[in-house]
Amino acid sequence: MEPVTLGQTLWHPCAERVENASMTRFMAWVNREFEQELRNYPDLWHWSIDDIQRFWQSIARYYHVLQSEDYETVLADPAMPGADWFPQSKVNFAAYLLAQGEPENIAVYADSEAAGEKQLSWAELRQQVVALATTLRQAGVGPGDHVCAYLPISCEAVVAILATSAVGAVWSSCSPDFGCDSVVERFSQVRPKVFFAVESYRYGGKFQDRSEDVQRIVSALDSLGLFITLPWPDPIADGQFTVPPGCSQTSWQTALQQDCRYEDFVFTEVPFGHPLWVLYTSGTTGLPKGIVHSHGGVLLEFLKSGFLHDDLDKHSIKFFFTTTGWTMFNLLVGGLVTGGGIVVYDGNPGWPGPERLFELAAHYQVTYFGASPTHVNGLIAQQYTPDSALDLSSIRTVSLTGSPASPENFQWFYQHINKDLHVFSMSGGTDVAAAFVGGVPTLPVHAGLIQAPALGVDVCAVDDNFQPIVDEDGEMVIRQPMPSMPVYLLNDPDHKRYRSSYFDTFEGVWRQGDLIRFSADGSCIISGRSDSTLNRYGVRVGTSEIYRAVEAVEGIEDSLIVNLELPGATFYMPLFVALDANHELDDDLVASIRRTLAQKCSPRHVPDEIHRIDAVPYTLSGKKMEVPVKKLLSGIPMNSAAKRDACRNPDALDYFMEFARQHG
Repeated sequence: MEPVTLGQTLWHPCAERVENASMTRFMAWVNREFEQELRNYPDLWHWSIDDIQRFWQSIARYYHVLQSEDYETVLADPAMPGADWFPQSKVNFAAYLLAQGEPENIAVYADSEAAGEKQLSWAELRQQVVALATTLRQAGVGPGDHVCAYLPISCEAVVAILATSAVGAVWSSCSPDFGCDSVVERFSQVRPKVFFAVESYRYGGKFQDRSEDVQRIVSALDSLGLFITLPWPDPIADGQFTVPPGCSQTSWQTALQQDCRYEDFVFTEVPFGHPLWVLYTSGTTGLPKGIVHSHGGVLLEFLKSGFLHDDLDKHSIKFFFTTTGWTMFNLLVGGLVTGGGIVVYDGNPGWPGPERLFELAAHYQVTYFGASPTHVNGLIAQQYTPDSALDLSSIRTVSLTGSPASPENFQWFYQHINKDLHVFSMSGGTDVAAAFVGGVPTLPVHAGLIQAPALGVDVCAVDDNFQPIVDEDGEMVIRQPMPSMPVYLLNDPDHKRYRSSYFDTFEGVWRQGDLIRFSADGSCIISGRSDSTLNRYGVRVGTSEIYRAVEAVEGIEDSLIVNLELPGATFYMPLFVALDANHELDDDLVASIRRTLAQKCSPRHVPDEIHRIDAVPYTLSGKKMEVPVKKLLSGIPMNSAAKRDACRNPDALDYFMEFARQHG
């Protein structure tokens, strides 16, 4: 591959592309409507945060989301957490999305190792959504009730999430590679009325039986009133499971057998801030954190990102490799907001070879291609060159997210896909179902740099004294509310966990936990997490999930894990274990740990290496010292990484000092 340096200019949008961009048309409308003289993206961004209420009102007006009488109050209370957006408005996320596409056009292309190819036109998608929504209503599901799914990414998953939204219920999902314990930890928090599941899936050509896990999950959810099984290939139990008292069981086909029409269906209008779905991200202690987003907030965010930042329209075909266990599934479904199509793929992105995702892109004429930098690193390592065998000329946009993207990640696409590409990296995710910083189709692309802050996001880097800084690493903070910020966290009635998660460092200001460096032109680069949350293959992994699984393995008394973000968008995640007197860290125990994490959590929870230690270092208050250990392993001196007098067992830190010296 040709050499490339950080910040090297790789692409300038041509005049025609800038002129035809939705961003350009929107800015012209803002200038006319609000008597502005905005000339470029930096001008538009500054206006969007200087007059943040008018900006979000403009998104709602420009895309015809709300009735005119709904605009009287845009932001009733700007304080974070708890900002109250459009308090007089009612919306329905699914109703808006389903109204966008042309009936005969394809809304969802689906491909799967297990189920092969499927597709749904916009007319078929609408009909299936309202049929399933009717079944949900007949089961007593309404506003505020919870619906959960253990499904591969598929046409059926898209229909299910939209049908749940259509009746005002709240969605949660996990992909079938999640172990039973991880699923129950999530779904038991919401006590769902309805549960969707498959009995098996295929990944990398291998069959995976999930029937026992499904039975255990169903048995643990005593709140269920309806259990719906999908006809995925290779059924094990043929849909026959023991369900809790008061719960009925039916098949996907039966659930869609309703005498109803999309044109007659009445979507449940809910308040702007009504819960839409729960996304889960794990903290360092306790159960996975359930983040609740709203109908209105997510809808406005998807309109802004889909049309303006991604430059999608009704002719676009958006693809991002993801699963139903990652927020990118929700964002991919959000691509329907522009009236175009989406592609969902259930399978291993590297099987039977590195060409798999690009075969899909060529086959479905994808215009927007999304993947993680980790996947691109693998392609580079294999010296894969898709342009030698495939026609990928349909791709106009490439998005990279999940971890920092290297200059080489950017360069690879220009060399092997297309010279005229908008390639961008973005960062945001589960917390807000959005990007804080990301792509702008009217700006040039510089290798390894994120182009700019997103519209309506008052983001900057600050030092420990909360002073904005440029050209040096600082904490990423958001100084004003975003409509898609969580309306609340699950089982957190006094918002204590919400505040401690995002607002414990700077009062009233969102702290994301990322280290970011902004340049004077607004471009930026993220160097990694500033807290102990792990970022593994683009998915945040909570240490508490790993500890619960590892410390249940016979012989393990304690454990500690960290993840280091390395140059070139790579990672190193070692696990350290303290053993009882009767066990050694031999090959059998290592295999047992790896197998337990893969089965109880997911394959991405498995560490790169496992090392034995005498003891885990703890703070005086009894917390594992993950952040200090991460700093030590990153090469930060002890006097800057940790305070020995704040450690309950300071000698335990000595091991990590020596480990860092030997492995540095």
